[in-house]
Amino acid sequence: MTSKFQNHINTNLPFLKEKKLLLAVSGGIDSMVLVHLCHQLQLDFVVAHCNFQLRGDESEEDENFVKSQMEILQIPIFVQKFDTIAFAKQQKLPIQVVARNLRYEWFNSLLSNHSFDYILTAHHLDDSLETFLINFTRGSGIEGLTGIPAQNGTVIRPLLPFSRYEIETFANENSIAWREDSSNTSDKYLRNKLRHHVIPVLKELNRSLLTSFESTISHLKQTESLAIDASKSLYSKVVSEDENHTAIDLVKLLEYQNSQAYLYHWLQPFGFSDWTAVADLIHAQSGKQVFSETHILLKNRDTLLLFAKQQPFHEAIFWIEKEQSEVKFPLKLSFCNAGYISNPSSHTIFVDEDKLQFPLTIRRWSEGDFFYPLGMNGKKKLSKFFKDEKFSLLDKSTVWLLCSNEKIVWIIGKRQDDRFKVAENTAKILKINYTT
Repeated sequence: MTSKFQNHINTNLPFLKEKKLLLAVSGGIDSMVLVHLCHQLQLDFVVAHCNFQLRGDESEEDENFVKSQMEILQIPIFVQKFDTIAFAKQQKLPIQVVARNLRYEWFNSLLSNHSFDYILTAHHLDDSLETFLINFTRGSGIEGLTGIPAQNGTVIRPLLPFSRYEIETFANENSIAWREDSSNTSDKYLRNKLRHHVIPVLKELNRSLLTSFESTISHLKQTESLAIDASKSLYSKVVSEDENHTAIDLVKLLEYQNSQAYLYHWLQPFGFSDWTAVADLIHAQSGKQVFSETHILLKNRDTLLLFAKQQPFHEAIFWIEKEQSEVKFPLKLSFCNAGYISNPSSHTIFVDEDKLQFPLTIRRWSEGDFFYPLGMNGKKKLSKFFKDEKFSLLDKSTVWLLCSNEKIVWIIGKRQDDRFKVAENTAKILKINYTT
């Protein structure tokens, strides 16, 4: 296995020989074999061990074991303890998800603070097969059926070409010590059920299962590459972008037979997962939305608009004290006294300061809001104003209001309220400027 590993590094990952590496080591057989192989090749690496404190004394024994083995090999080691259960309760997430997040957050901080180039993990071919089956049983696009990637950013998995059998044989032949994780024997998790009950049957049916699996993965990756190339080619014909949002022209998109597949490739990087809802949005009424954790996909007539969520600030109110000369968040405003009105515009207004009641507020608009448009008699609902001005749903969602004691002073960047205008008897003129 040593020569095969060396050939794999020389052929596929030669850059690792010149880099500073961080090895994720649990103490299990896979990671301990990876340590010994990297040590034999004299790669420049240190070890990182996570103690998630999930198995009582066993977790402490794992930590002590890894420390002692690295001391024997004279390999530097970083160790981090996590109160994983507390984090899981706080974040209301499954323990496995929290443990993974904690692990990689810490690894990335080590990379940043100690100038490591890559993280190496000990995932192998059987792990990749298990991941394939998990994604297959849950339902997946093609990228979920291509196994574990050999490299994902700074994370590299140099043992992916090797089977669990090869790793176990190498460990036994070289008297490599390791720790068994008792949780691996439990069928509580889907991965373990597949490992203990499904994959052995598949291997009985096909003794060359892993070889067949590697061939299948190779074909699927080629197919995925074709799909990516096609989606990139169509993107510029159907999609337009600006600094605020991305627009997908549905009329043009629906000229192509595989419209939903293209949407999948374009939207998957933004965290969307409810593909039935995304597909339904194509023929939905204007105003329908689908959410990911970070983005909103909005149907607006014959267009799908994609933009980052602004939900955290939707209900927020921001206060402006009388002595403030500028505001930097949630948008940029400046305030100064003026002797006369000069060049008013949609981005610059002049108001009678004595008519204002401080603190002023900045907030989003809501149904029922009304104002008195400058130069007009009477009041007007904002919803009617938006309709008359032909505001899109996206335009309306980005509107901010400057208010004085609940009265609208300015639809910022759009229209001033007549009640606060400068009159002949105005003693103090306040100039307010909005900078985009």
